[in-house]
Formats: sequence, C-alpha cells, structure tokens
Amino acid sequence: MSFNSFSRQHLDFVLYEVLGMEVILADAYFHGHHRETFDLTLDTATEIADTYLAPSYKLADRKEPELVEGQVKVHPAVHQYYQAYVQSGLLSATFPEMCGGQQLPKTIAAGVQYILAAANNSFVMFTDLVKGVANVILRFGNVEQKNTYLPKLLSGEWAATMCLTETQAGSSLSDITTCAIPVEDGIFRITGQKIFISAGDHDITENIVHLVLARIAGAPAGTKGISLFIVLKKQINNKEKWQDNDVASIGIIHKMGQKATPAMHLSFGGNNNCLGYLLGEANQGLQYMFQLMNAFRLEVGLMGVSVATHAYYTSLQYAIERTQGRRTNAKAANTLAVPIIQHPDVRRMLLSQKAFTEGTLAFILQCYQYMDMQKISKEAAQKKHYQDLLELLTPVAKTYGAESGNASIHNALQVLGGYGYTTDFPLEQMARDARIFSIYEGTTGIQSIALLGRQIAQNNGKSIDLWLEQVLPDIEKASELATLQTYANRLKREIENLQSVTSHLLNIRSEKGDEVFLADATLYMQLFGILNIAWQLLRMATIAEKALYNSSLAEDKKLFYRSKVSTMKFFFTYELTKCTGLCQQLMNEEQLTIYNEQEEMLI
Repeated sequence: MSFNSFSRQHLDFVLYEVLGMEVILADAYFHGHHRETFDLTLDTATEIADTYLAPSYKLADRKEPELVEGQVKVHPAVHQYYQAYVQSGLLSATFPEMCGGQQLPKTIAAGVQYILAAANNSFVMFTDLVKGVANVILRFGNVEQKNTYLPKLLSGEWAATMCLTETQAGSSLSDITTCAIPVEDGIFRITGQKIFISAGDHDITENIVHLVLARIAGAPAGTKGISLFIVLKKQINNKEKWQDNDVASIGIIHKMGQKATPAMHLSFGGNNNCLGYLLGEANQGLQYMFQLMNAFRLEVGLMGVSVATHAYYTSLQYAIERTQGRRTNAKAANTLAVPIIQHPDVRRMLLSQKAFTEGTLAFILQCYQYMDMQKISKEAAQKKHYQDLLELLTPVAKTYGAESGNASIHNALQVLGGYGYTTDFPLEQMARDARIFSIYEGTTGIQSIALLGRQIAQNNGKSIDLWLEQVLPDIEKASELATLQTYANRLKREIENLQSVTSHLLNIRSEKGDEVFLADATLYMQLFGILNIAWQLLRMATIAEKALYNSSLAEDKKLFYRSKVSTMKFFFTYELTKCTGLCQQLMNEEQLTIYNEQEEMLI
C-alpha cells in the first residue's frame, strides 16, 4: 500500500459533505463554477504537485539559492513550478473577472494550497506572495496603480514581496526606521534596510514589486505614522529601458528550513536613488499591511496542516511496512515480528496525527468559507458577522495549525525512530521547514495576546457568544444520535468551562490590569484551539454516523466513515481531556511568570 502526501478523499469530504461548498454556487458572483470546475481545479493542483513540487522537495533543500554578483539565483525547479502555476490559471483564479481572474471561491483555492504545500511548502511561497500583494493593491491602490501593477502580477510577469521587518524592529513594527522623503505628489525617496524578506530577490521574473513599510519624514511616532509604498526592483527610464531602482541584495540569511525560498537582507536607497509610490493614504500602512498579513496567517496555519499531513502519510506507510518487535501478549519466543503499526504506542502517535490533520484542515477551511460567505453577503450586518468570526478565529487557525503541526510532525518522525532523524527520509526536512510556522506572521505569543487581549477583551467576551452560534447547533445534532450523545455532552461541558475561564480572566483584567490578564494568553489559545478542533471532529463524526445508516454503502465507504467516528473518539479521549489542566492553570492566580524574580532564573 502506498500513500500520497494528502488524502483527496478527506479533502472532498470536508469541502462537499461538511462545508457544503456547492451551496454558494447559487450566488451570481460564483456563477461560472460548479462541482466539476472545483474538481478540475483540485486535479490541476495535484498534477502540478506531482510533476513539479514533490520531485524537487529534497533537491532544492540541498541546493540553496545563491547570491551571484548582486543577483539571487534559485533552483531551476522553482522556475518550472512558477511557470506551470501561472499557465494553469491558478495565480489569478480567485481574483475578479475584470482583473482576468475566475472568481474561484477562497475555500477551493485553500484546497489547492493544501495540496501544493503538502508536496513542497517552500516553493509555494513565491506564488503566495504575488497573490497577496496583488490583493492589497486591488483593495487600496488608485486606478493608475491597479492598471499598472495588477496585469503584471497576475500574469506572472512580475513577482512580489512584503517588506516589514528590520534589524531592530521585528514583532514591534512601531520601531521601524525606513524613511520616505517626498519628491513629488505620491512619489518618495525610500532609504532603509529590511531583513527576513521571503523571496526578496530571485531570477524567476524580470521585476519584483516590493510592498515596503516606511515612515514619511515628520510623520507621527509609533504605528500611527507608518505608510505603505510600492517599490520596484527595477524602473523603466525615459529611454524605455530597465534600470535599477537602488534596491540591493545585501545577503541571503541562512535558515534552518524552507531553504529553497531565499530570506533576504535588502537595502533600499543606499545611493539615495530609490523611488517608492505611496499606496493608499499616508500613515495607514500598517492597517493595509494587516489585511495582507491576516490572509497569510490563515495560509501559515494551512501550511502547518499540509506539511503535517505529508508527514503523517509518510509515517503511516513506514509503520505498515516496518516489522519490529512482537505484540506484548505474544507467548512463544519464536513469534514472528509484527509491523510496528500493531504496537499501541505507535498507533497512538499515528492517531494523534490523523486527528490533528483532519480536524485542523476542516477548521481552517471553515475559516476560508467565512471569507466566501462574507463576499456574497448582501447585508452589511451579515458581512460584519462573518468578518467578526474571521477576526476571532484567524489567530487560532494560524497558531493551532503551526504549533500542533510541529507536534504532529515530531510524532511522525518518532514513528520512524532513528531513520526519521536521517536525510534518507523527508521527515527531518519537514520538521525543519515547519518550525518557522509558529514564528511567521506573528509569533504564537503575539497571536495569543491578539486573541485574548483584542478579540475577547474588546467586547467583554461577546465574541465567544458569536462563536457559540456556530458550534452549538452542531453539538445539538450530535446529541440527537445515541452513539455520539456522550461526546456531545462532553464538548458542551468543556465549552462551559471555557466560558467560566473567560469570565474569570475578564474580572482579573478589571481588577489587576492587562499584564496579569494576558500573562497566560498562550494557554488560553491552546484551550480555544483544542475546542475548535473537537467541534470540527464531532461535526464530521455526526455526518459520518448518519451516512452509515445507508446499508447499501460500499465497504470502503463504510470504512471511511467509521474512521471519522473513531478519530473523533481518539481526540476526545487524548486531547480534549487536556482542557481540564489548562482551565485550572488559567484560573490560578499565582502569576509565576510575572512575579518570579529575574535573578532566580540566572542561577
């Protein structure tokens, strides 16, 4: 038996049986689509993954990009993937038809992303950045900027990056020093340096559009004085020829993983000759960039699931084929060795991976469906409803997908034992690649503070009520089935505990302030993340249990649906029980992380 890097059967189950994606086709915006176009799109992604991504995953990791005479050269396979992706129409697929796009639902596009990133998470960074930057220009650019840059980006002629981080300003962007000096209306001279710029330079396209955060001279201090600029790698001079725009590649930052994607140290205006064009209004740059970053946060969480899914199927195949040891109840000394999948501890690690990857994929695709629902909603109140859900759940999707994705990959590596630690198998590379996901686009700590300090605190916990409107109907459906009633009641109790913890923390905030309130925000994130995955797994188990009432189901379909029920049961037994300890810690008022003396840590 051999496995791919993902399960198309599970992906289809989530898209069509759980999310009911065909329902949105009734809206005029998605008029050109139907189930067949969705399937064809996913088939195209699978073909690209099999042809261009999977074969080069290890090769490009071993041969990193090089900086040669000021120009970064990437692995030839990246060029092949980029061109295939562009020619397939996937680059512009989700964009409006007026931009040359297909108005593909974001949820289906996320399915594409899942397939591609499972095969090679490093390569997809190049195309993701182009789509992200094009979306920001589409939303905030003026007519001239849209007409100038969108055709170049969506045709794949030009690539793109986002340039935020500086040596002294990582998570704290209020400290950036990159400066913008006015030249004429809307045009500025940009000076400064940026680091950790993914795909910041390469030889795939003739030009690169950099979105650069900078402070206009005289602007207010802090985040309220940051603007966003379009800065081209090359400009067209008055002779209609390319000339450098004083954007220089200082060096490639050598990383632990995702080595095929160069992380660049870039200089802007080293010779005081770098021109940038203001995007949108002055001093609104961080707000605009957050639109891009929020989309990327969902993608980072999805990447965590994608890589973990590939790791799961790699370890599953190994566990089936590898014979080692005997069952503990074997009596005879000459009993044959058994495949290691028969050992309970190995099964625990495999089931843990299966539960995480299946539940978290469903959760993140649910978030993407909220995007689609927001797009087609006609009433302002309905649009706000979905936007509020996205703002609440995006930090969770990003963080849980990243953190638990890492844990899941470590389980996969452990299944292989010593072989997993070698370069003969891809798991050590997956572990290296995935480690960045809990750092990209806001670290786990910062995302946790955003969840508790912004989404929960800003409306005194009413965001939880909004979430419950989504969750409780699914719990009710499960409770109507005798076989699932116990699990539905258990999830309901844990949600009640979440509500108690939330109320307690909000009281702490009013009494002791934000520092104490947010001290264990990461634990709150873990708690909320587990509950969201439990919700999705129970939802899938309910659909599967009802499907099993059909006595005419083929045996393979029965097995598939039974696996959804057993996976939910495993998660509720091994993961949902962790909520008890998390709640106890969140109710504890010792606050050791605040009040312990620093000197005690130095001894």
